[in-house]
Amino acid sequence: MGSTTPRFLKLPEASNLSLRDQICEVISSAIISKSLAHDRPLPSCRDLANQFKVSRNTVFAAYNKLIDLDFLVSRNRSGYFINPQMANLTNLQNKRSAAAQDEIPCIVSFPPTELSPVVNPLDWNSYPYPFIYNQIDPDLFPVGSWRECTRQALGRTKTPIWASDSVESDSPQLIQQLRQRLLNTRSIYAEEDEILITLGSQNALFILGTIFSKFGKPIALEDPGFFGARNAFRMSGSELIGVPIDGDGIIPSEIPNKCQLLFTTPSHQFPTMVTMSQSRRKELLKAAVDKDFLIIEDDYEAEMNYFSQSSHSMMSMDTTGRVIYVGSLSKTLSPGIRLGFIVAHRDIIREARIARGVMMRHPPTIVQEIVALFFQLGHYDAHLNNIERRYQKRWQAMDIALGKHLNMLKRTKSKGGTSFWLTGPEGFDASILASRLRAKGVLIDRGQDYYLNYNEKRNFRLGFAYVPVSKLEDGVKIIAEEVQAML
Repeated sequence: MGSTTPRFLKLPEASNLSLRDQICEVISSAIISKSLAHDRPLPSCRDLANQFKVSRNTVFAAYNKLIDLDFLVSRNRSGYFINPQMANLTNLQNKRSAAAQDEIPCIVSFPPTELSPVVNPLDWNSYPYPFIYNQIDPDLFPVGSWRECTRQALGRTKTPIWASDSVESDSPQLIQQLRQRLLNTRSIYAEEDEILITLGSQNALFILGTIFSKFGKPIALEDPGFFGARNAFRMSGSELIGVPIDGDGIIPSEIPNKCQLLFTTPSHQFPTMVTMSQSRRKELLKAAVDKDFLIIEDDYEAEMNYFSQSSHSMMSMDTTGRVIYVGSLSKTLSPGIRLGFIVAHRDIIREARIARGVMMRHPPTIVQEIVALFFQLGHYDAHLNNIERRYQKRWQAMDIALGKHLNMLKRTKSKGGTSFWLTGPEGFDASILASRLRAKGVLIDRGQDYYLNYNEKRNFRLGFAYVPVSKLEDGVKIIAEEVQAML
């Protein structure tokens, strides 16, 4: 029985896969979608090579890989056929797909959510000027160094470390590296049982909100503040109380007496980027004792100080055990790596570990091992120095552009970080500005999303970590044109 080459089989116009793997992708997709007959041979290596304009050896290698993956079988002197087991599987999947087309309505009607969703479009990186939070320039990621660490972690001697279930424990190597190379720079000295690895700071806050919700006391937060913390604590059912900030950070005298926890971002206040003064930190630590609450210190962008030494962490100043320290590698490495940590009294860490185990056992051990190697081999320190230099140049370029084109708006003073906080005059609506700018290829973070009651619309935030230096001023000019049109 002869074979013909289906004309619909085409290689993708753009792909980061090798030619062999592109062919595997095309053939396997056609099998899954039942586009190929299971009782007829696939095109010969020669025919498919002619159609795809590749070598016969490349097609031969692709077919052999598909045999290894159980998509195909080879029959002597007859050619390559779809594996009968795979044909049965695709029949079952198609039956399920047909059944799913008759959608059944949800029998539960959810009330409106109080949580704050991320409002940026999924294709944010296709916009020419995405001045938005929590994105990094992928060109700054040290791919070669990361690949080296990944290769070592996948070695035979390392595989037993991450391949088995580590129950609720963390990578001892990563804990050691965090203690020596990261926490040490913040003057924090913690034992192994005083550190818990999390899936980023967001997961850390959710865990803390969960274990403290049993006390039934309110949680105080900066207002404006990090909506991720607000969401995490709301999910735990806790009452939230907003505390205003000024040029020195959160105002301790405004913190009510009945709170169990206070969440703060002293290094660079999220979202205004104000750095809490040393005197204010001491005042806040005293208030924690006087009013009997614990402090969750999210050390947001502590590394990004361009013109002065980083301030002391509040945990390093704490003598009463009232500070819980939360950190993340999202801004220094990548948001996609999703690793963070909690440092606290061992009794708090013990409760947090139990709660984390209920949620997801532990963060992927393989990722922990790769990051541990990244620290151990010195790549993290080198990478941190590189991005500090790059972001400082962008900060300076933004500072000049904002002073030149947006001086009609009030700008919060900051010493570093990767964003700026701007405030318009009375009656100014940054939500309208955001909508107008999106139509011109510019994304900004509207300020009202950071307020507890969404009641302040004059502010917006410009993050510059993703936008190249060469495009910063052009983007600011577009923003300035729209602001002028609204004033």
